[in-house]
Amino acid sequence: MTATPTTLAEYIFARLRQLGIESIHGVPGDFNLKLLDYIEPSGLRWVGNCNELNAGYAADGYARIKGTGAVITTFGVGELSAINAIAGAYAERAAVVHIVGTPSRASQNARCLIHHTFNDGDYGRFAQMHTHITVAQANLRNLSTAPDQVDEVLRQCLMHSRPVYITIPEDMVAASVPVARLRTAIAFPETEPIARHEVALTHILQKIHTAKQPMILVDGESRALDIVDEVQRIVKATNWPTWTTIFAKGLLDETLANVHGVYRGAFDDPKVKAFVDTSDLVLCFGPHFSSTNSYAYSSIPDSSVMISFTDNQVELGDQIFRDIPTKKGLSWLIEQLDLSLLETYSTPYPNLPQDYTILPASLPRGEAITQDRLWRVLASFIRPGDIVLAETGTAGYGCREMPLPPQT
Repeated sequence: MTATPTTLAEYIFARLRQLGIESIHGVPGDFNLKLLDYIEPSGLRWVGNCNELNAGYAADGYARIKGTGAVITTFGVGELSAINAIAGAYAERAAVVHIVGTPSRASQNARCLIHHTFNDGDYGRFAQMHTHITVAQANLRNLSTAPDQVDEVLRQCLMHSRPVYITIPEDMVAASVPVARLRTAIAFPETEPIARHEVALTHILQKIHTAKQPMILVDGESRALDIVDEVQRIVKATNWPTWTTIFAKGLLDETLANVHGVYRGAFDDPKVKAFVDTSDLVLCFGPHFSSTNSYAYSSIPDSSVMISFTDNQVELGDQIFRDIPTKKGLSWLIEQLDLSLLETYSTPYPNLPQDYTILPASLPRGEAITQDRLWRVLASFIRPGDIVLAETGTAGYGCREMPLPPQT
């Protein structure tokens, strides 16, 4: 018996649910209204926003916490309103699915001079803009290929943890597509260890097992690479001195004794900088060495002693081992790590200031709480699972001083 078909809208929303998305952000508008009617019947929650830019930023934040987010806008003016947020999600690797409701295929084929366009019959300009700020795009124009297009775009979104762009003409929303393929979840190809992986792992383990002054630096792309749990295990197992970048703030359990907060490079305590500069091994996870994230490039470790774990490769000094999926590679590394061979540090760590502590919320009456204490006092109110927003300016710097509990 042939399975009952589903609509293209229902197919898309079923796939989003399979990715763990429970809420969709956006703004109603011409050309997406039919699509919106399918959201709640598909088991998703609609979160209406005041404008598309807000919706894009909300989907970005949702993606950073849940793994993947989604935003629906209308064609033209709506997607242009959201484009800054989508560009930001691309820059900082938030997996956002941007779905755009477009005019019918008949209107587009006839090059109708319609609102939301430049009134010249060219319907492709907005999609062209999005090719620069999304990792994959799908223009759903053919029912026979639409499900394949949706699946591949979503796979790219997951693999790269970057936004993708899907346009759906309003006459395609209720069109029927096969439902059977929904029984197979979108997945990555399995990776098995091969010779070059073994060579890379051998080199890495040799460096780790022989280092005399090792340390760990965790950067923000660790979240996008889905390796936070593996990195946390390495931080705990080795007990090596660990710092994060600004972008990675909150990814680790910062109450651990060997986690020393944000490394500020030339702007840090001289003892901290001296320790980093003289380390003979730096394990760096998910690097994102922009100027603001690296304190004007001063916090980037010496490449000759750094092992850098990025998207699909490991860099070890001037050696680059390619085609090693980071999450899988770290799993192999953890399995082979011999803790008995690792350098152990005394407590407190040599020459490192021990001031990254939470101060009690209750201070003596009459005592002033100045900037050098305020942020650690505020940290005592933070609980696991909380979300902290630090406004640009004083708070943006002050919150870097706050030791955060896990999952904050």
